[in-house]
Amino acid sequence: MENRSNYRRFLLLWSGEFVSSIGSGLTSFGLSVYVFQKTGSAADMALVALIGFLPVLLLGPLAGVIADRYDRCRLMIIGDGMSAIGLVYILACMFAGKDGVFQICTGVFISAVFSSLLEPTYRALVTDMLTKDEYSKAGGMMSIAGSARYLISPLIAGLLLTVSDVKLLIIIDICTFALTIFCIASVRKSQKSARKKKDESFIESFKEGFMAITQKRGLIVLIAVSAVMTCFMGAIQILVEPMILDFQTSKVLGITETVCASGMLVSSMIIGVKGLKKNFSRILSFSLMLCGICMIGFGSREDIYVICIFGFMFFFMLPFANNCLDYLTRINIDPSKQGRAWGLISFLSQLGYVFAYAFAGILADRIAIARNVGVGRGAAIVIMISGVMLSLSALMLLRFKSVKELEKGENNVKETDI
Repeated sequence: MENRSNYRRFLLLWSGEFVSSIGSGLTSFGLSVYVFQKTGSAADMALVALIGFLPVLLLGPLAGVIADRYDRCRLMIIGDGMSAIGLVYILACMFAGKDGVFQICTGVFISAVFSSLLEPTYRALVTDMLTKDEYSKAGGMMSIAGSARYLISPLIAGLLLTVSDVKLLIIIDICTFALTIFCIASVRKSQKSARKKKDESFIESFKEGFMAITQKRGLIVLIAVSAVMTCFMGAIQILVEPMILDFQTSKVLGITETVCASGMLVSSMIIGVKGLKKNFSRILSFSLMLCGICMIGFGSREDIYVICIFGFMFFFMLPFANNCLDYLTRINIDPSKQGRAWGLISFLSQLGYVFAYAFAGILADRIAIARNVGVGRGAAIVIMISGVMLSLSALMLLRFKSVKELEKGENNVKETDI
């Protein structure tokens, strides 16, 4: 009975994050379209994404330590609520007519600083609430919430942009924070006790978090490979919009992103109901390899139907990979150290996104100039090259026995690699 009750509380928490994901997706989509239409540069779009990502990455380890020292629900409320400040700033600049890339980057940066609290805190809180048997199902549900920004938000945003502008999308995003905070507050009220502050210093907490993720060779390999893979996968995330906007409207872009992201919804629902039971390392490698193949097909032609087919399959495979990564990591780390561990893991594994966001847009622009084609085709070439590299990296993952050994859980003895 207690497990069912905990899962119901998780669903309430998940509902808040689902709504928050939709709101964030509206703003992300709207700002991407706005910046591209204003500058015509994939590099400028990538810059905005990079500015929004860097605080989350760099502050992740610190946020993880904080998540293990203080009330996790309260931290999520602070992170969600205060991140609205950056959006209000962007909105004010737009109404004042001072809405350049610099102002947008500033607002995105402010919002991202507070949002950095959310990722490690949310993951650690889920570990607190659920049993090991529920982790995989919960991972599927979390993938559904994450897919909302790609599935629901682009369709809504694309349609709204035909009758209004990006300001409306930002206002809606700000309004979603109220419902999200209500859900988190309700979960906190039902929790038996709040997390107490620990006496250990931040340095000691960092050390414990580092030891938690380095105690097994398989975890180190998993994080290292993840960093390489996020670099390649980041290319499609940052370049899909300039690729499509180069030959289609924002409305078509929104519909296309929704069709593609529906693949994530389908597989997330399958995992959320059934869960994954075994062979996590093989499923991880196989799903990432197929993601790479789909990226090659995604950029192969300037045909919206071809893009939708390969995009659907790309997003269909992502939740399998994410679920395996989440499960293998979660069962191998002490629950009391989950916050600081997830903060460090997020920092290390997502370093690849920094390179993708920093260089993918610039590379796309330069390829377009060198080949005398549109920015969209330059973006497509970068996506296809990244797909090839992702598939090769996924195949290499099969060579590591220590990753497979992680399926035994935290009581596993020290492994040896091949």
